[in-house]
Amino acid sequence: MVNCCGLVTVKKEPVPLKSIAVEVSVQGHVATVSSTLQYENQEESPLEAIFVFPLPGEAAVCRFSAKIGQSEVVAEVQEKQKAQEQYEDALSSGLQAFLLEESDESPDVFKLSVGSLPPGEKASVSLDYVTELAVQADDGLRLCLPAVLNPRYQDTPVIHHSAVSALVSSVPAGSVPYSLSLSARVSSPHPISRVESNCPLDPLNYLNTEKTQAMVSLAAGHQFDRDVELLLYYQDTHQPTAIVEAAQTSAKPGSLMGDPMVMLSMYPEFPKDVMSLMTSHGEFLFVMDRSGSMSCPMHNGSGAQDRIGSARDTLLLLLKSLPMGCYFNIIGFGSRYKSFFPKSVEYSQKTMNEALQKVKAMRADLGGTEILQPLKHIYSQPCLPDQPRQLFLFTDGEVRNTKEVLDLVKANASSHRCFSFGIGEGASSALISGVAKQGGGHAQFITGQDRMQPKVMQSLRFALQPAVVDISVKWNVPKGVSVTTLSPPIRMLFQGQRALLYAQITGEVGALPSPVMSVNINQLSFSLKPAEDTGLTVHRLGARTLIRCMEMEERQGGGEKKGVKEKVVELSVQSGVSSAFTAFIAVHKVDGKAVQGPMLCRQVPTPSFDCPAPASNPAMDPLLQLISLQKASGSWVLEAALAEVLGKTEEEVAKPKPAPVDQEVWATVLALVWLYGFKMEDQEEWQFLAMKAVSWIQAQKVASVSECVQAGNTLLGCQVQKETLGL
Repeated sequence: MVNCCGLVTVKKEPVPLKSIAVEVSVQGHVATVSSTLQYENQEESPLEAIFVFPLPGEAAVCRFSAKIGQSEVVAEVQEKQKAQEQYEDALSSGLQAFLLEESDESPDVFKLSVGSLPPGEKASVSLDYVTELAVQADDGLRLCLPAVLNPRYQDTPVIHHSAVSALVSSVPAGSVPYSLSLSARVSSPHPISRVESNCPLDPLNYLNTEKTQAMVSLAAGHQFDRDVELLLYYQDTHQPTAIVEAAQTSAKPGSLMGDPMVMLSMYPEFPKDVMSLMTSHGEFLFVMDRSGSMSCPMHNGSGAQDRIGSARDTLLLLLKSLPMGCYFNIIGFGSRYKSFFPKSVEYSQKTMNEALQKVKAMRADLGGTEILQPLKHIYSQPCLPDQPRQLFLFTDGEVRNTKEVLDLVKANASSHRCFSFGIGEGASSALISGVAKQGGGHAQFITGQDRMQPKVMQSLRFALQPAVVDISVKWNVPKGVSVTTLSPPIRMLFQGQRALLYAQITGEVGALPSPVMSVNINQLSFSLKPAEDTGLTVHRLGARTLIRCMEMEERQGGGEKKGVKEKVVELSVQSGVSSAFTAFIAVHKVDGKAVQGPMLCRQVPTPSFDCPAPASNPAMDPLLQLISLQKASGSWVLEAALAEVLGKTEEEVAKPKPAPVDQEVWATVLALVWLYGFKMEDQEEWQFLAMKAVSWIQAQKVASVSECVQAGNTLLGCQVQKETLGL
């Protein structure tokens, strides 16, 4: 019988992982994350512990070490198969060994193997990674530490027993038998306004009077029931910035690590008159996850709506907000996919009503999550002339073939722009962020108490507003200095989107007086003199960018493009940054002696988000009721259902109508007055349908609009000005 004292898994096996401590160092738009995992073998035999865990999809692991007793061994980056063989050889020889490798299917899943841990021995494993911080629609920078690893859906059985994804062991999130502590130090060229999180934080502590440096920590008692999300807000976020980082002193000049590197952050704010322009063209494809997991609640709190119910409300909002003259379709997917229409249809009252009836009947009933096939179907359909195609992909983001999906999105990026939405805890950041990045769109994550609708409408605004295209970067550098851009070309930028660009600087930079050395990017000038030591964060992120580009090139060539894999391995080893073709390996002898006895294998469980029955979906919110009554043209009809939303009888609503005014105009003005009078906090959700309503009223050429607004204010008890409505 197994001794159940101490930490055990659901199978009553002792758990060797005791705690995880995380330290975060944020420099502007990028972060270095250092995690320390404490293991202890409480059994009577040598132990191998296997821990499969998520990291942010954009992360680049750059250091891995292990400490046993007072000895520390630092891992080397090696070609993956060679590292795996060295690990197995070490274990068979009774040596202690540590192996860290990236999943072949998804770059956001890693497997850590701790081998030949003697009875009673403790080991501390440390890994560092660097990552970019994603920009949110409200200008916040998002750092996500994934604590939840959901099982990844696959439509075929796992063939290779060594596959990382086949080794996931999980327990309910609240039952994870190890602890997490987290502290973050934030530094920015601009003052730090605030730091928010979906988890309880200790108070923010500013470290200087300028408020450009601060410390914040996760409150004790984290339950592993959600990803840990930090949102950082800076002042003057739209100012372009540049960080120049010195070369690695031990690296050969002329190599990637042996030259200085620059990271440019471009986050433009467009003029208001430009942003007020809205397109009325486009083909909008809403690709909605209808797998079984979409029946889970949006969050663990009481009264949570299920994900598919929130998706139905969101589609209602989207369908009412589309401009006249566009085309649209809705595709639901699971292990199979279904389209509302055989091909995209023109937006009209008839097609909108037909789609809304299908939305009402939509359920989470299409099996597992298989995204690749519906995307292949979409890309096989010819695009409509003068109707740019834009995809809105909604999923709880649990697939095995992430890299294959991203390759497909990138291959079609010239004709298809993709916006993506990760729903619920544990959505794959590699999938959600990757689809948006490769598809030239914007990624949103809907977690915790977040509502889906405002985030989706933010992305619709991006889709409807103008974007900057044909972007070129011109470098004005001193004689004898050259710049090699490592990042892929920036195809487009739209309001709320930030671009980070990495470049290698070659030449006698240090020999010139610093005032002479400047680079001009539009209106950005900066010194080529490297900043103080930044721990090679910029170099590693630049290397990661180049590695990801070459990995995709290798996959698109079917693995037959000569020399690409070898270049990835060479760059990964040189920079110390993880890749799909390399792994970190460390071997340690125990006082020169082999570990004796048969070795047990223990899988450390990761938290999984359970799926309790959601609360019965409540009656429709009055705002959604009002939205559901709007016609495709933007107008409302004077009817009992509208009067009910306004809190009046049909007679009370009809009586104060100015005599010369049409009933439909009167109803539309009342709806606008109600929205501006009572629902301003939700304006982000209804702004587009309100714009449609205003355009419709203006097209009617009504002479007594002011009288209508005044009468509406009196009826509803509001004080909304005509100018506020845009009339």
